Amino acid sequence: MRRTSARFKLASAVAVTAAAATFGGITAAGAAEPAAENDILAVGTPTGFGAATTGGAGGDTVTVSDADAFIEAASSDGPLQIEVDGTIQLDDMADVSSDKTIIGVGSGSGFDGSGLHVADADNVIIQNLVFANSNDDGINVQYSTNVWIDHNDFTNPNDGALDIKRASTDITVSWNHTYDSDKNMLLGHDDDNASEDVGRLNVTYHHNWFDGVNQRNPRVRFGDPVHVYNNYYNDIGSYGVASTEDAGVLVEANYFENTDDPYHLGEGDSGPGSLVAVDNHYESSSEGETGGSVSDIPYSYTPDAATDVKSIVTGGAGVGNI
Repeated sequence: MRRTSARFKLASAVAVTAAAATFGGITAAGAAEPAAENDILAVGTPTGFGAATTGGAGGDTVTVSDADAFIEAASSDGPLQIEVDGTIQLDDMADVSSDKTIIGVGSGSGFDGSGLHVADADNVIIQNLVFANSNDDGINVQYSTNVWIDHNDFTNPNDGALDIKRASTDITVSWNHTYDSDKNMLLGHDDDNASEDVGRLNVTYHHNWFDGVNQRNPRVRFGDPVHVYNNYYNDIGSYGVASTEDAGVLVEANYFENTDDPYHLGEGDSGPGSLVAVDNHYESSSEGETGGSVSDIPYSYTPDAATDVKSIVTGGAGVGNI
């Protein structure tokens, strides 16, 4: 069933609770050493399309602080929880395999120089990490399902901060802070990829802080529905959300500030999609372009009031807030 601009029925939200963490050690050679216990390392639970994601739960926990140890752990077979301690310098995108939780220590751990490549993977959590100065994307997700990307900082990528493409689906992007980024978040990489992407690319974006970024927040192809709710947009240079190539995007209860073009249909050479906007708040911003209908959101959620989103998101998004 499809819905137009009528208010979507809401139900109770998934509560976010803190989970205990047991950390492993580092050997003298710098290799990751498993912890004795298998406690869940990720904090909270995802809401939205990525709700089934459990990451490396049930696997050992290891702590890494250098590129070699991280690359070995992230690409290994089987469930594993990886704690990143400090800033790891990457020369190239590092592969992440199925059933992994990757979480940063404190408020400054993460990756500099390059990012993470989640390909042909299922069940991945990436949480509380700084992605800075990547020579490619901060995170690239393709041919992957059940991914939760939560409470990270993204800054100064050469390409996208977070790109999701090539038949990926069932993903939640929540509570991230992006800044100093041009082509911020792409969903669906090419106008000619309908054969892979139609019926997939279902992603929830909620409680993210799009902080002075230029465009693609997100730029959507084919996915229907895509749910963009309770995000804070400030000082957006070009545009906020673009729905293209028959995508269906619900833009709900967001806070737009100093954003002349919060959302529109079509972009560049890409044909239009559908976009329904409900209950958003505009501060020194215009309302955007809407049209068409969007498939029903298939999960229960309760959005925050749009007028409260700025204070909620700026107080809770990004690293150090889990």
